[in-house]
Order: sequence, then C-alpha cells, then structure tokens
Amino acid sequence: MPEIVSANLYDFPKYYDLIFGNDWKAEYDFLLAAFEKHGPRNVRRVFEPACGTGRLLIKLAQAGYDVAGNDLNPKAVKFCNDRLARHGFPRTAFVGDMADFTVAKKFDAAFNPINSFRHLPTEKLARSHLQCVAAALKKGGIYLLGLHLTPTKGAAIEDEEWHARRGNLAVNSYMWTKKRDLKARNEELGMTFDVYTPTKQFRIEDEMHYRIYTAAHMRKLLASVPELEVVETYDFTYDIDDPITIGPDTEDVVFVLRKR
Repeated sequence: MPEIVSANLYDFPKYYDLIFGNDWKAEYDFLLAAFEKHGPRNVRRVFEPACGTGRLLIKLAQAGYDVAGNDLNPKAVKFCNDRLARHGFPRTAFVGDMADFTVAKKFDAAFNPINSFRHLPTEKLARSHLQCVAAALKKGGIYLLGLHLTPTKGAAIEDEEWHARRGNLAVNSYMWTKKRDLKARNEELGMTFDVYTPTKQFRIEDEMHYRIYTAAHMRKLLASVPELEVVETYDFTYDIDDPITIGPDTEDVVFVLRKR
C-alpha cells in the first residue's frame, strides 16, 4: 500500500507541472492563433493571472514574447521564475491575488486557460478579477478565459484523469466531482496525484472547490463588466477556424474578451 499524503497539490509544482505541462502544444498554438486573429496588432506583452508553474509562459518567452504572471502559491511562482531564469529570461512572475492586482505597464493580451478562474468563490471576486484584467490590458487587448460550464441539458462530466512521464518520474492524476450544489454554486472536487519514482511510490490527496457557472451565469457576469466585450467563443478542441455557439449542453468554453 503506497504512502498517502493529504496536502495542497499546488505545493508540489514539479508534479503539477509534469501532469499539466505535458499537454501544452494545443493550447500554445491556439494562443498564438488567437493573438493573430483577435488581438491588437503585434501582440508582444502577455500576462497570465493564476500562472501556476508557468507551463505556457516559458513557451511564449522562448517564442519572443515579454511575459509575466501572478499566482497565490509562492512555491509555484518560484518554480515559474526559476525556469524562466534558467532559460535567460527575467523573473517576472509574482505572488499575487488574481482578483486584486495591478501592473506597472499594460499588456497586449492575457490568458487563463483551464478553470483557474473558478477558484474564485464569489461573484464579487469574479467581477473584480475581470476588472483587474481589463485594467491591465491596453485598449483593444484581449483576454482568453477558459473554463468548464455546468450544462443545463444533459449530464455533466464527473471525472477526468491524466498521465505523464518524464525520465524516471511518472505521475497519474485523477479528479472527480464529490458534490455539486447548484443553489450555492459550489462544486466540491477530489484530486489525487499518484507519484512513481525509481525508489518509491506515494499518493497526494487534495480537495478543492470550484464556483459553478452555467451559460446564463457567465452571460450575466460578463455583462456586468462593460470594459470587456465577448468577441468569440471556442471549445477545448482549440480550432481557431471553428468557433462555437454556446448552448444548454455546452461545457468546455474559451471566451475571447476584448478591452473596449
């Protein structure tokens, strides 16, 4: 029986980055295509709120973009900055709240690809986040916001799993919905990392809470932040030539928001 550790998964950036940094290419290609199609001319400065380990920031930096980001977890921020520094880039990630931040110089684009936004537990904080992002963008700048909606027709996805290996390190991750309270708009999730090294095997267990958003919830929220307009929506196939129309059974959405 492997050792079981109850802990915050974000405190293990090496394992987190292996799992979620392993599948970066489709998102990266989509970001570049969206910058080109929807962004202002010559997107160069890019910001990621809740950047975590910077799995996409490093790829963008290597492509010539000026990048920065923030995250509440200092271990993730250190991991991100250490990686940027190893490759000769400035340590531009900082510890900060994605619902309460300012930047010294405005950005051409920002992105938050997969559900980090849903960690914000209230409408007030979600609105504050969008207002902070809008303030950080130049006029005409874009924000790519990706999240899972809760469908009002059909069954919602109840679990997901990921597997990744790098050298002698392997991590299997499993996430499942424990409870979904539609009235309180809270989804309680369990998540595990099964970690395998040449000398040991152990499991890290965590629990997290996501705010629930239906399509109607998102329409109302976005309408309350007039600084940003919705210019297009996509799903997680990341096909820039195939935007979607959100319906009652839609789950995976990337909103392209533009600073007015």
